[in-house]
Amino acid sequence: MVESSGAKGVLRKKLPEHAMELAQEEKYRLKRELGWFELMLFVLGATIGAGIFVLPGVAAAKFAGPAVMISYALGGVVTIAVALAYTEFASMVPVAGSAYTYSYVALGEILAWIVGWDLIFEFTMIASTVAVGWGGYFNSFLETIFGITLPTAISHDITHGGIVNLPAILGLLIVAWIALTGIRASGIANALFTAAKVFAILFVLTVGVFHIKLENWTTPFAPYGIAGIMTGAALTFFAYTGFDGITSLLEEVKRPERDIPVALIGGISLCALFYVAMSAVITGMVHWTKLDVPNPAAFVLMQVGIPWGGALISISVLFGLIATMLGNSLSASRILFAMGRDGLLPEWFAFVHPTRRVPRNAAYVIYTAAIIFAGFLSISELAELANIGGLTAFTLVTISVMVMRYTDPERKRIFKVPAIWVIGPIGIIGSLALIASLPVVTFIRFTVWLVIGLIIYFSYGYKHSKEGTGYYIGKENQK
Repeated sequence: MVESSGAKGVLRKKLPEHAMELAQEEKYRLKRELGWFELMLFVLGATIGAGIFVLPGVAAAKFAGPAVMISYALGGVVTIAVALAYTEFASMVPVAGSAYTYSYVALGEILAWIVGWDLIFEFTMIASTVAVGWGGYFNSFLETIFGITLPTAISHDITHGGIVNLPAILGLLIVAWIALTGIRASGIANALFTAAKVFAILFVLTVGVFHIKLENWTTPFAPYGIAGIMTGAALTFFAYTGFDGITSLLEEVKRPERDIPVALIGGISLCALFYVAMSAVITGMVHWTKLDVPNPAAFVLMQVGIPWGGALISISVLFGLIATMLGNSLSASRILFAMGRDGLLPEWFAFVHPTRRVPRNAAYVIYTAAIIFAGFLSISELAELANIGGLTAFTLVTISVMVMRYTDPERKRIFKVPAIWVIGPIGIIGSLALIASLPVVTFIRFTVWLVIGLIIYFSYGYKHSKEGTGYYIGKENQK
């Protein structure tokens, strides 16, 4: 039996009204300054990144070959199904927290904790992964434009012969400075950097289509068969993670009931189109066996005799990947903030800067962790960790929407997923299938992270949760 606010069980749920009420308290209040177009740019900014500028090469060379375009298409089908579920929930409960808040409302506190802990992990891993990709393009930029080659010791992780990846750390420090300035400034910076990123994609597609060699697609098309395509899909699914975190910014959106559906569904549809086209062009320009590089978009242009194009792409991507790091790190900090606000973590994490109205302490923690991961882990390790976190959250959010349709059918929904009993299972089964395609070591690392999280929950969150301590009952009595 589900217990209500003030109860002691771990199955207690958060009422949507409680989530909305807490968001209105002055000490937790964030600024509503984003419109639908700015929110959609955040979707594009957070989603389009290393998944299109870095991973197509690795996924093609190691797993899928030219069939990587099918891998991206499979990921897109699963993501659109999940995005519809996110949109329905986001329009019901437009507050910070993303899937963490949705699971709290639909499935109860213990699962909400698991999802929240998982999301902090996912978005931090994405920011770190993209930072490593940013570092690769930064190195390429220095070599191409200035002829400067940084020592391996300070430009690569340990598995690639280095000690620390300083360019990756530099990228995250730039992002941290922007994020701590305020959500309005972050929105403007994101719009500019996302425009640079979209320009880079369109440039590669426009120029690259004239250098495609059909034999590069057919020798062979799927060298590792269906298994390779599925593993490629599991890896490149990283390209779609990040959009879900933008729902953690909903307390900063002016008209969430109108802006959320347009921004989420429109943004993901554009991403899917870009990904399939980009992977097709890259594998058509250069044989897939040569694409195990951190900067494939610039690499293929240089390989076909357009070095200036590679330099231009490197510059554009340097700006564009900042938007991806920004969107995902903002998401991670907002979820950490929401968990602190709910009492599951110390309230220190829910501190809001008095003038900039950003969760400063949560941001400090996220950027410190992201910098450590980016400085010392490889891009493939980080991508696999980000993927399992995102896919787990996707599965639970889709389940949550289906549960809410059954347990609370009368609740007002600005947007409803059409054919939920068809689309919902597609999202769930697709996510689980992609999880099953990930390496065993990824499961081990992820399990360790979840065990650490459960220890923190039962030693602190269970005792201090606002739902468990009667916080809302006390407020109602004061009224």
